[in-house]
Amino acid sequence: MPFDFKPLDIKDVVHIKPKVFDDQRGTFSEVFKASEFEERGVTGPIVQVNHSRSHKNVLRGLHYQLNPKAQGKMVGVVLGEIYDVGVDLRKESSTYGNWVGAKLTSENKGMLYFPEGFAHGFCVLSNVAEVVYYCTGSEYSPENEHGIMWNDPSLKIEWPIQNPILSEKDSQLSRWDVAENNF
Repeated sequence: MPFDFKPLDIKDVVHIKPKVFDDQRGTFSEVFKASEFEERGVTGPIVQVNHSRSHKNVLRGLHYQLNPKAQGKMVGVVLGEIYDVGVDLRKESSTYGNWVGAKLTSENKGMLYFPEGFAHGFCVLSNVAEVVYYCTGSEYSPENEHGIMWNDPSLKIEWPIQNPILSEKDSQLSRWDVAENNF
């Protein structure tokens, strides 16, 4: 099996580490294999792939799309290092309102999978980071796009940076207690 799947503290969130084959030419690893991912509860199909490039201390998120256009995300880093976070928005979940995070780097090639019903965000720890998101569920839908402020005190997310660089849109996201949520 070319992947190691490690469930995290919130049900259905999985840390995925591919087996990396290294020789004098460089490295090779599989990024996605439908049969193995489905066997571990990481379901598709993948409907959209996004790529972002960000500078140190940029924070993107916490973003999600409402039903019926919800998205799951598998997030990996192709250059640099990030701290990746997901917040459980599933009202029937025993971990509703909890968050989980992990450091992802281009060196360790790890990925995080967040199913539909999670707000997602990350901050950049290296000088530059390039991140790829494999989205399941639905394609991007601006009318269903929502978010929660990155530093909402009720969530108590332990971000590893202070004073992040935010987009105008992200600086105006809702508090957790008033954010629209139909999960």
